Amino acid sequence: MVTNSNLHYTLIRHIIDKGFAPSVEDLVTLLDTDKEKVIQGLHDLQDYHGVVLHPNEPKVWVIHPFSLAPTNFYVKTDKGEWWGNCAWCSLGVAALLNDNVKITTTIGAETKQIEINIIDGEIQEKDYFIHFPIPMTNAWDNVIYTCSNMLVFENPEQVDAWAKKHNIPKGDIQPIEKIWNFSKKWYGNHLNPEWTKWTMEDAKKIFAEFELNDKIWSLGESKDRF
Repeated sequence: MVTNSNLHYTLIRHIIDKGFAPSVEDLVTLLDTDKEKVIQGLHDLQDYHGVVLHPNEPKVWVIHPFSLAPTNFYVKTDKGEWWGNCAWCSLGVAALLNDNVKITTTIGAETKQIEINIIDGEIQEKDYFIHFPIPMTNAWDNVIYTCSNMLVFENPEQVDAWAKKHNIPKGDIQPIEKIWNFSKKWYGNHLNPEWTKWTMEDAKKIFAEFELNDKIWSLGESKDRF
């Protein structure tokens, strides 16, 4: 039987262990099922916002926090290397790996390259900030675009200049250490074989727990899952 939960777990586990997503054929073997059920399961998981598939084939493009295509966030441990979709996601990858991690990225997706090291669960470079310009209510309108805009900066003033230069609205700015702690909670269930997405009420409680109170984080009255 293919469910959102066991398919999600199988994908995440394979990506952590191998560094890339399993193919449909791999999933047939791993889930002991047939190809049609795997393909339908992938589309069902996409409808659930648990995965993003390539537009023209049942192949995993994104399964948060992992990207299966190159991004501005490269996550490395002694055991493997992965891409994160954004600053938030790259911290989520680190949380799932539960190891010493080096994240390589660039400030504002421009030319200055930096490293963010997490050693024994602690961010070493605590002075960076993460910018969240896209309202969470619109995150899934174009989730690839949303993620591509969640970037690291050296200070809030840098965000002002960047937003003006690129004509991208300024959103919420948060210290990287706070988002690291938030990411551990947000992605903490992603390796659970019984995984389900957070409900809107769950998400609101987690946002409130970490004092993510800017209008960017407002989820309105929707009862769907985030």
